[in-house]
Amino acid sequence: MADIDVTEIQDDNTQVSARKKTLLLGRIIGLASEDDYRPSTASVAERAQYRQRKQLSQHQTNLESIFALALNYTPSDVTGVELDPDWRYQFFKMAEQIHNRKMQDLWARILASEIINPGNFSLRTLALLTQLTFREAQIFEKALGMSVKINTEPRFKLLSSYRINGGIKQYFRKHTQTNFGLSQFGLPYSSILTLVDAGILHKSEFETGLLSSNENIQLAMSNTTLTIKPKDQHLLFTYYRFTSVGDELCQLIQAKNDNDFIDAVKVMLAKDFIVSS
Repeated sequence: MADIDVTEIQDDNTQVSARKKTLLLGRIIGLASEDDYRPSTASVAERAQYRQRKQLSQHQTNLESIFALALNYTPSDVTGVELDPDWRYQFFKMAEQIHNRKMQDLWARILASEIINPGNFSLRTLALLTQLTFREAQIFEKALGMSVKINTEPRFKLLSSYRINGGIKQYFRKHTQTNFGLSQFGLPYSSILTLVDAGILHKSEFETGLLSSNENIQLAMSNTTLTIKPKDQHLLFTYYRFTSVGDELCQLIQAKNDNDFIDAVKVMLAKDFIVSS
């Protein structure tokens, strides 16, 4: 077996050929020469041991990075608690596999949160999070930035439309449903399905009850709150609901509102609601 020479390939060079990118993977499985290690003179067992040492070293680096980040989220003026031993063991076992820096930040915030106020993040959520790619996390962040909490409800809803359900108005409308056009603002149905497959959103859409025309309704987003009041009593929202795991993850993501989306929603709502910021 010839040694793989990767010394001339830069890890952050996105323009290298697919072959060179493949050769870089040799470092991970112990097929690249490093320092005094030469795979061509090592047995299969020795190469396996070398790969395991590299893997353990990377796992340790991952945990240390997450721990260092967690220290930034744990204040010194708040009383901490002892973590459940089983939860702690599973957390570190899963967290060692997290390589992406931004995903490590999510895990650090989970650790800090549990030390301050335990019981917010289940092992089931941690298991899902290990499977969540950075791209999926970006889609989730996008969806959360377009979601709302209605009045005092603790959970976010991803509103998809509103419709007229009953009353005389429905007979004078060509369309009784007004869609908010999520796809026009970077959240196509394929992204919804991605979050469904990831276990973050329920697949089916849900409906609120009929909205009271006698009360103001608060739609609270990450940085904005809209106050709306239905012009009649036959209006309701349709929405996507986050799963229990998705609800837990909502506590982690610092989503930003899409101002263009908010402005468009205001215009659409104004037809059947009194809208104010």
